[in-house]
Amino acid sequence: MDDPLLAGLEAEKDHGTKPLAEGGQLEAHPGEDSQHQRATRQRSHDRSIGSREAHRRQRYLVIFIVLPLTLLATFILRAFPPTPHLFHAAKQPDGPAAFGDRYLVGVGKADITGPVVEINLMGYADPKQVGTGLRQRIYSRAFIVGNVDRPDERFVYLVLDTQSGDTAIRYGIINGLRELGPSYAVYNHHNVAVTGTHSHAGPAGWLNYLLPQITSKGFDRQGYHAIVDGAILSIRRAHESVQPGYLSVGTTKVDGANINRSLFAYLANPEQERAHYNASTEDDGSVEKDLTLLKFQRASDGKNIGVLTWFPTHGTSLLGNNTLVAGDNKGVAAYLFEKSVRGDPMAAENFVAGFSQANVGDTSPNVLGAWCEDGSGQMCSFENSTCSDGKSQACHARGPFFRVQDNGASSCFEVGKRQFEPARALYSQLELTPNPVRGGPVKSFHTFHNMSSFSFLLPNGSEVRTCPAALGYSFAAGTSDGPGAFDFTQHSGNENTTSPVWQVVSRLLKDATPEQRACHSPKPILLDVGEIHTPYDWTPNIADVQAFRVGQLVIIVSPGEASTMAGRRWKNAVRDAAAALFVKDDDPAPSPSPSPVVVLGGPANSYTHYITTEEEYAVQRYEGASTLYGPHTLAAYINVTLSFLPFLGAHAPPPPSHDEAGTFPPDNSNRSLSFISPVVLDGAPLFKKFGDVVTDVERQRVYRRGQPVRVVFVGANPRNNLRVEGTFAAVERLAMLNGEQQQQQQQQQQQQGWTRVRDDGDWSLVYHWRRTSEILGTSEVEIVWETEAWAERGMYRIRYYGDAKSLGGNIQAIEGISSVFTLV
Repeated sequence: MDDPLLAGLEAEKDHGTKPLAEGGQLEAHPGEDSQHQRATRQRSHDRSIGSREAHRRQRYLVIFIVLPLTLLATFILRAFPPTPHLFHAAKQPDGPAAFGDRYLVGVGKADITGPVVEINLMGYADPKQVGTGLRQRIYSRAFIVGNVDRPDERFVYLVLDTQSGDTAIRYGIINGLRELGPSYAVYNHHNVAVTGTHSHAGPAGWLNYLLPQITSKGFDRQGYHAIVDGAILSIRRAHESVQPGYLSVGTTKVDGANINRSLFAYLANPEQERAHYNASTEDDGSVEKDLTLLKFQRASDGKNIGVLTWFPTHGTSLLGNNTLVAGDNKGVAAYLFEKSVRGDPMAAENFVAGFSQANVGDTSPNVLGAWCEDGSGQMCSFENSTCSDGKSQACHARGPFFRVQDNGASSCFEVGKRQFEPARALYSQLELTPNPVRGGPVKSFHTFHNMSSFSFLLPNGSEVRTCPAALGYSFAAGTSDGPGAFDFTQHSGNENTTSPVWQVVSRLLKDATPEQRACHSPKPILLDVGEIHTPYDWTPNIADVQAFRVGQLVIIVSPGEASTMAGRRWKNAVRDAAAALFVKDDDPAPSPSPSPVVVLGGPANSYTHYITTEEEYAVQRYEGASTLYGPHTLAAYINVTLSFLPFLGAHAPPPPSHDEAGTFPPDNSNRSLSFISPVVLDGAPLFKKFGDVVTDVERQRVYRRGQPVRVVFVGANPRNNLRVEGTFAAVERLAMLNGEQQQQQQQQQQQQGWTRVRDDGDWSLVYHWRRTSEILGTSEVEIVWETEAWAERGMYRIRYYGDAKSLGGNIQAIEGISSVFTLV
């Protein structure tokens, strides 16, 4: 990141301060004997004059130079805090007092972009939302923390630009790690967390259970392997980079990036509890505004290698009509952060920024609220998010730039930026005033817990139980981020207020027993998914419960989307128990450990839909209807977490192996149904060949910065080759050469001198694909560079990369290049 203060300081250094002028004492010239006597007689007089002249000059120097410069420097330092790395060596002597305890740290990043066309997107469950291209590649980011003295004690926290974690994906990752050899045997179910950023703009078809596979026409093995292989590669890169280092943790506020989309349900929580979080008019407590950041720094040279953050906002900035693959606002935030540290002398070359979700369940990035898009100009109903016709279809939430007709892209970038900026400021603050992670151990536990009928005691002593998974009528209503279909509504949606057809459909799938209905009450059951096992399980009954600890930091790894208040209750329970655990750790220690810092990340490992408080569950808006295991779902997760929490103690034995427990969820990856059509062939139109330019840059070939540049090529189906770790599109810039060389190169269009400056990992370069003939297999690719205001002036061209499939099944790489154009 360009730093104005640094530039200013460098400029001052370059100009420098000239030495003080000579003078004050006269110098006799050798050989002038006739003047020697006069010089001798006047020596004392001259010394006196020289002394007064020196004092006068010193006063002038202080009054007119030193004092103003001092005042100016004071003003600058107060107005613009210095760049952290300028004073890094002076402010942080090597040692535990400044850095905290040493840990093993490693980070890695890899591409997980699956098929970007002809596959349903995951999140909105709309079968009509089928991919047509790529806005920005999606990634897996891996963070490893280990114990220096006991290297086997470590954990891996994965942040995938996907809708969630998943059972089949997790099995694939762990099995793949085992195949890498003995050094990877340390990674297992206990210490690997697979979290998703909850982007609703990634390819679907990779989830383990049948229900989310329905809208994607089943299981897509190509997309599944893209995620699994990329996640493994990110862990390999992190594993290979592991070395001693330090961790620092801090918290900051994020404004304008989330609101509560189910405020009616949130207000059902006790007023006294809500008042505890009501900080101000701007921060009324209905959503969490805190972003927690963990900074990774290697000890060898003091360079930072990455950051991992937690903040709750849905990955629904890109709307339900978006058909371009992207990582949504979390992907933007990570992209901006990683870009901002390029060239920073205190950041390592392969710096990785992970933006993980937190208690995301009832949050929305569409911060202007839910409005009726029916011409009425009215906001949606507060209770059930409907419009004047009593239906939810016209109710849509609005992002910061909702008026821009780009399917939410502008709002998505803005909300990502609003997360990036405070995170970047906190990162710089932790450089100046670190809050080190210390207190010793690196611990983890994971358990597969059967939630279908779990009996346990609440803190008040009453016995309750969970139920086999089921979804209520309001589940089908969707939310203001993505309304459902038909006549379902939130809160007021049940079998008595919707068409009788749905009663029939519900019972045809599986008619819930009276016991199941009583267990889920007051939820009216629409889909009794936890009791349908044909052709395989529709949704999980076995849930992952997991937590990590490093020093004073405890990470709850949630398999579902916890609501704002549900996440707070879960974290508070763990914080209280962890504080007691830390006291036991410190019994023989000379000084106590810091207070626990508890964060919640997810949805992870498997996808168990939502986790609400009992009060929110009773309201039965979308989130309550999607809480799978009944009204005591949250209490069950807390109970199981606390029962395993002692395994995070400094002197605790390892948690029991999963083979001992004998409870495993099914892995359906090898038996899932698929009705996804393969690519048969690609063809080129008559008198054309693959890669030919159909529509070139504008005739004058001169663009102003901020104008889009569009080029259309004869293309092929991108499912033939996902080009993982590569690109479908690129912008190349011609190196600025002198006169004759430049003219010669422009005339000959030689390859040398062209440098790639954008690819499809960049937000501003967009790849569109469209089929032009099903019978002939022809298609076109449009590549659009949305030129940025800060782009360099110069001469450019756009390049297309693809792969064409013949009728015999052979796949051949193809390329296309636009004409040269100028950006001014």
